[in-house]
Amino acid sequence: MPGEETRSRVRRGDRPGGDVRRGDGRDAEVGDAPASGERGRRAGGHRGGASAGARGRSGRRAPKSGKRRVLRWSASVLAVLILGTGGAGYLYYEHLNGNIKKGDLTLGDKQMADHKANAAGQTPLNILLIGSDARDSKANQKLGGAKETFGGTPLADVQMLLHLSADRSNLSVISMPRDTMLKMPKCTAPDGEVFPASTRDVQTNESLGRGGPGCTVATWYELTGIRIDHFMMIDFAGVVSMADAIGGVPVCVDANIHSRSADGKGSGLKLEKGTTSIKGEQALQWLRTRYGFEDNTDLGRAKAQHQYMNSMVRELRKGTKLTDPAKLMNLAEAATEALTVDKGLDTVKKLYDLAEEFKKVPTKRITMSTMPNVYGTGANSGRVYPKAGDAEQLFRMVRDDVPLDGKASRRKKPEEPKDPSAPVGEIAVSVRNGTATDAFGPASGRAGEVADQLKNAGFGRTSVDSNNVTGVARTGILYPSADLEGDAQAVAKALGVPLSQVKRSTDVSGIALAVGADWREDGAYPVSKGTEKTPDSAGALNGDDEKACMKVNPNYTW
Repeated sequence: MPGEETRSRVRRGDRPGGDVRRGDGRDAEVGDAPASGERGRRAGGHRGGASAGARGRSGRRAPKSGKRRVLRWSASVLAVLILGTGGAGYLYYEHLNGNIKKGDLTLGDKQMADHKANAAGQTPLNILLIGSDARDSKANQKLGGAKETFGGTPLADVQMLLHLSADRSNLSVISMPRDTMLKMPKCTAPDGEVFPASTRDVQTNESLGRGGPGCTVATWYELTGIRIDHFMMIDFAGVVSMADAIGGVPVCVDANIHSRSADGKGSGLKLEKGTTSIKGEQALQWLRTRYGFEDNTDLGRAKAQHQYMNSMVRELRKGTKLTDPAKLMNLAEAATEALTVDKGLDTVKKLYDLAEEFKKVPTKRITMSTMPNVYGTGANSGRVYPKAGDAEQLFRMVRDDVPLDGKASRRKKPEEPKDPSAPVGEIAVSVRNGTATDAFGPASGRAGEVADQLKNAGFGRTSVDSNNVTGVARTGILYPSADLEGDAQAVAKALGVPLSQVKRSTDVSGIALAVGADWREDGAYPVSKGTEKTPDSAGALNGDDEKACMKVNPNYTW
C-alpha cells in the first residue's frame, strides 16, 4: 500500500485547488516531471518490503458444513507440510525462506516495554505494516513513475499498526497519516551510521530513510508508547503480485472516478460508480489514490485502504483459494518475494503461524481507524499533528488492550507487584512538569499542583523537580528496581493514572513522576479507567461493514 507520490506532499490548506507541498516545504508537481529546484534524494535507500501477507482464497462461498471447513483448512496445512518435508519439497521450502528479506525490529536506542498478560497468560501482538515508495527496481520504477527519484531513499508512505488482542477476540488497526509531523528518535542503521534525534518536527514518512524500517518502528514507539512485536514492509511491485495472488477484491465508489488531472496528479485509477472487483495493478492504484477521494488528502486515502483491507478479509474467509495446493504455492511465492520482515518472522512457518493467529478474529470484531489529527498552520499548512487528547486516548486503548469496537474483552487487571507497597507516608516521589509541546510551553505550576494532590493523599515525601521541564506526550511514572514497583503503582492509583503508564527505567534513581501534555489542566487525571470509548475523530470502520463506499471528489469524476 505504498504512497502515491515521490515525496511527502499534501494539499495546502490555503489553496483549495489542490496544490501540493513537498516535505522540504517547496511545492512540486506529481508524476514524472521533476519539480523546479528539486533536491536529489539520498541514494542507497533500503528496498521496500512487506504487507500483512494475506492468505488468499477464491470468491466461492465456503461450505456451511463444519466438517467440510475442517477438511478445507486441513488441506491448507497439508500443503504447507508437504513443502517442508523431504527431498525437493524441503528444497522448495528453503527456497521460500530464502525469498524473505529481513531487518532489525528496531533501530532506536530505547528498550520497548513488555506486554501485560491477561488472565489466561496471553499477550497481545502488535504488527507495524509499512508501505514503501522505493523506486529501486525496474518493476517499482514502472509502477511508481517519478524518474527523478529512481534509486533514491524510500519513504514510509503507508503506516498501519495492527493490534491483535491478547485473547485473540478482536483486531484493531491504526493508520498514521504520512504527513504527520513529529520528532524522530535517534536511530542507528545496520551499517553503523547514526541518525541523531531530530530537533524539529519532521514528517513521519521520512523515518524509513534513517536506517530502514527499524527506525519507523522506533518512531512509532516514541510517539505512542505501544510495544511493537513485528513489522512487515511491501513495495509497489509487492502489492501488485500479492493482489494478483489474492484475487479480486470488491470496492465501491459513489460516482465515476478517474484519478488523473491535466497537470499529472493522480494514481490513474478509473472506475465506474458502484462496486468493482479489483486486483493487481488496479488494486495498487486504489491503495495509492489520494487525488479523487474526498478532499484529495492522505486522510481519504487511509479510508480507502481500510475499505480494501476489510473487503479483502471478507473475500478470503468466504473463498476456497487455500484448498488448491498449486494456488497456495503461488501465493507463498508472491508473499515471500514481496515481504521484508523483522528477524522474528524470517521463515514461512513463522508467517503461517502468525496468519493462524489473525484468523481467529471474526470480521465483525475488526476495527479500522486513523490517528485523530489536526491540520497545521503557516509553513506547515496541510500537514497534520496528533490531536491532543483524542490521539492519546486511542493509543492508550491499544496499550491497555481495550477493543476499539466498544465490546468487552477478556482482560485481567495489571499484575500485583511481587514487592508490596510501603506505607504512602514513606514513599519518596519526585514530580516534574513535562507538559511542554511543540506548540506550547510548560503549563505553569503543574508539577506543584500534582505534588499537592499526592501530599493530600498522604505522600508526605513528595518533592518538585524544577530543573527538568522536558516535554512528554503522556504522564508517566518511572521506578528503578523491582523493590519499588509496588510504591510506583501506589502513586499511580492515588492519581488515577493507568498502571500501564508505570514503567521500570534505569534513567531514574527513585520514583519519578512526569506530568505530561495530556494533563495540562488542573484536576483529576483526564484519561482514567472509565474512559474506554474510541474517539469519533478516529473514523472507526467495522470489518463487517459491506456498505462502505468512497466519496469521489467532484473534480475527478467523469
